[in-house]
Amino acid sequence: MAKYEVKQTAVSQVLADVRSDKIAIPELQRPFVWKTPQVRDLVDSLYHGYPVGYLITWQSVGAKLKGGEVAAHQQILIDGQQRVTALRAAIAGQPVVGRNYQRKRIAISFNPVTEVFATRTPAIDRSSQWIHDIAEFFSGTRQLTFLRHYFEKNPGVDEDTVEIAIGKLAAIEHAQVGVISLADDLDVETVAEIFVRINAKGVPLSSADFVMSKIATYGEEGRNLRKLIDYFCHLAVAGHAFEDISANDQEFAVTDHLKKISWLKNQSDELFQPEYTDIIRVAGLVGFSRGKAGAIVSELSGLDPETRKVDESRIPGAYARLSETLNEMVRQTHVERFVMMIKSAGFIDASMIGSKNALNFAYALYLRTRQNEAMTEGERSRLVKRWFVMSLLTGRAVGSFESIWETDLRRIEEHGAPQYLSMLEQSELGEGFWTGALPQLLMTPSRRSPAFQTYLAARVHSGGRGFLSKSIGVAHMIEGHGDIHHIVPKNHLIKNGFPKAGDYNQVANFVLTETPINIGIKDYPPCEYMQWVDEQVQTGELRLGEINDPEDLAENLTENAIPAFIREVTAENYEDLLRERRRLMADIIRQYYEAL
Repeated sequence: MAKYEVKQTAVSQVLADVRSDKIAIPELQRPFVWKTPQVRDLVDSLYHGYPVGYLITWQSVGAKLKGGEVAAHQQILIDGQQRVTALRAAIAGQPVVGRNYQRKRIAISFNPVTEVFATRTPAIDRSSQWIHDIAEFFSGTRQLTFLRHYFEKNPGVDEDTVEIAIGKLAAIEHAQVGVISLADDLDVETVAEIFVRINAKGVPLSSADFVMSKIATYGEEGRNLRKLIDYFCHLAVAGHAFEDISANDQEFAVTDHLKKISWLKNQSDELFQPEYTDIIRVAGLVGFSRGKAGAIVSELSGLDPETRKVDESRIPGAYARLSETLNEMVRQTHVERFVMMIKSAGFIDASMIGSKNALNFAYALYLRTRQNEAMTEGERSRLVKRWFVMSLLTGRAVGSFESIWETDLRRIEEHGAPQYLSMLEQSELGEGFWTGALPQLLMTPSRRSPAFQTYLAARVHSGGRGFLSKSIGVAHMIEGHGDIHHIVPKNHLIKNGFPKAGDYNQVANFVLTETPINIGIKDYPPCEYMQWVDEQVQTGELRLGEINDPEDLAENLTENAIPAFIREVTAENYEDLLRERRRLMADIIRQYYEAL
């Protein structure tokens, strides 16, 4: 059975379907990213009969139309939003939303003598030979009347040439555009796969894209919920855009939604800057107990999970639940409290969190446990922090994480979150993990390794200092982008049998240290530069760092997971250093986790 049908539709019919809401364009309320020359080129292609690519639509059930009616069938335009928006702007004269969320016109001019399209300019406005705005031509002007007036203003032109050109211009409305209509009974994952296969650009479309498109079909309410997600994500990164949004999007500005995210205009924290995919995932977990983003489409379409049939009476409740969930997610006190929890676990910088999904589930867990009035804030904080770190260390938020998430939610409902976490810890964080698996995870050159970043978080959490630093802490170095130093310098290893980056860049060979200490060590092996440190402890004459007390030095080496035989290390026993240091780093991570 065919999963889609292909048909040719006139430009005028496409625009009419958009005006009547038969085709929904979810991108209409987002900034128009095409530049004016691209709009001009699209019109020029239609004028010359060149192909302009296919539009791809997907049927939506239960869409809310103007006036509050619910449509049994509405096509969501999932590919071609920019092209249709460009046609609306150039031919129908509709304004677009600019980068600062202001509404603006894009006027395309046409010279029927030279058959050239151009962006409207003051010079063109002064010329009678140009049609200054083709949207005015298409607005109802009769072609014969137009030609008579044009020839009166331009008596010297070749009338046959102009008549042919005007005829071709008028024919743009009747130009055929290919429309691929995807079947309405396809699930989101299948639609995404088809989209990639038939889209010439091969651009992947995520399940979250479909969720966002679906949300936007529910009338004004749906558009504003979609904007809430979009604007929250945008303002989390660029709070200064708040004034542009509030001034230029009047439909959204009069809602309570804008007030709920207004706090973002004054915040500059970079730890939690979600994209709309992240928001959709968290909303699915919190509001619908679903891990897969595409499952939200089923919920918003009224699909009964028991009968697997659409029940449109379920749709309003689903949107209400989504609205309530989003309101909880964007609340200032919730976001700030959650960020504080993650930072108190030592993850003080966004660069330390390689898995956005681990952060997403932790935030969902925080919001869901807020519904448990018997749980204290201290218990909730401990639960969220341990779950987050456990997820990073075990890779729980990679691979087929959506299915794992749904299983986790079911088990949490059955056993309670604290008890279920304890069960996971017993099964996944046993002695074998700490002494076997974790040291293996630290056998990597990747600084982005979750195990290495968790080690750094452990150092931050304990207030640890940098390597050979007397007072400068690891936290200050991470925030100030301090140096990552090789314990056994890179050039020393290259000269002595370790030429590959994967050898000398092992994370077990990395320490955070002050720049002057890093420069002072240069290419000398530990057996040499540690002798300098020992001498300065004895004499008090500082050469490398400021430590001049033997007990303080021993403590610094211990907190940096430096093996006792560091003073004997060269390239010859480099691998022994790595092996022992991985064990010590794993011990530090274990102590840190158990103390959370």
